[in-house]
Amino acid sequence: MPIALEAVRHGKHVMITKPLADSQASAQELVQAAEASGVVNMMSLSARFAEEVTHLGRLRQQGAFGPIYYARARSVRRSGIPNWSLGFIEAGGGAFRDMGVHVLDAAWWLMGMPRPARVLGVAGARFGPRGLGYWEYATPPREFSSRYDSDDYGCGMIVFEDGSGLQVESHWASHQADEFNIELFGAEAGARLHPLTVYRTVNGAPQDISIRTPKGPGVWERITSHFVDCILQGIPCEAPLRHGLVIQEMMEAVLESATRGTEVSLE
Repeated sequence: MPIALEAVRHGKHVMITKPLADSQASAQELVQAAEASGVVNMMSLSARFAEEVTHLGRLRQQGAFGPIYYARARSVRRSGIPNWSLGFIEAGGGAFRDMGVHVLDAAWWLMGMPRPARVLGVAGARFGPRGLGYWEYATPPREFSSRYDSDDYGCGMIVFEDGSGLQVESHWASHQADEFNIELFGAEAGARLHPLTVYRTVNGAPQDISIRTPKGPGVWERITSHFVDCILQGIPCEAPLRHGLVIQEMMEAVLESATRGTEVSLE
């Protein structure tokens, strides 16, 4: 965030990886500066720009699902706590800011980006402080794991102003199979990200439609191409930092709710 803020202050277009910042206040400061400067500002969100997600997004924009009233988003690792940088595990890091941000952003975007109203969350660290659950089952030095001061799981229920809801889960380590998935519940149809499937009922008969998206540019090429097009062609950015600010707000609310043990209102 400090480097991005310095770039913005010098009038440079900026693309930032997730999450936007390590706190709501820092995220707010950066978004205000970027918007005031007039530079192109964009979040680098690999899940939102994945072909499967954009395909579901096009279906949602075409009205295929009807109103999406509920969604589930999960990012689960069996043993995947980063062991190469203290920044991941110290205060301001954690599984939810590292991994949960991807499924949270993609699911929120697929739902049409409704405004969050209230959040109830749980979070904690059941593996990392014990030296367990690290990347590829490695055992880190004690001087590394003893610095653990963040979550290795974070989960929450987000209720939006329109009455829809999103259940989101992020686990760096668990006794469960690896999974990265999003499920959409719409009034006219539903969908699952992996395997990419649309569920609907036609003439009283259920249909499960398997979808195979065509081979195209990789996700990072799609992200960078869009950023360049925003700069050179002046097209509207599809993932501005302000979106990252709303995601940050929801993430921080989940973690705050877990700490307080009560619901957090965002209205």
